[in-house]
Amino acid sequence: MKKLLGFCVKVAGLAVGLFGLTFTIYFLNLDMKLLAFLEPYMDKIYDLRKREPRV
Repeated sequence: MKKLLGFCVKVAGLAVGLFGLTFTIYFLNLDMKLLAFLEPYMDKIYDLRKREPRV
């Protein structure tokens, strides 16, 4: 019984921790800040693609 209760407490703690992490990322808008930082590098890679003009 103690093992099951300990497992449930660990799972609940993990769920609360993951929720806190995702809420912090959402609240501080960290995903868009990361993409704004990476955008120049992604543009360089995108510009290297070969394109054929379509008529």
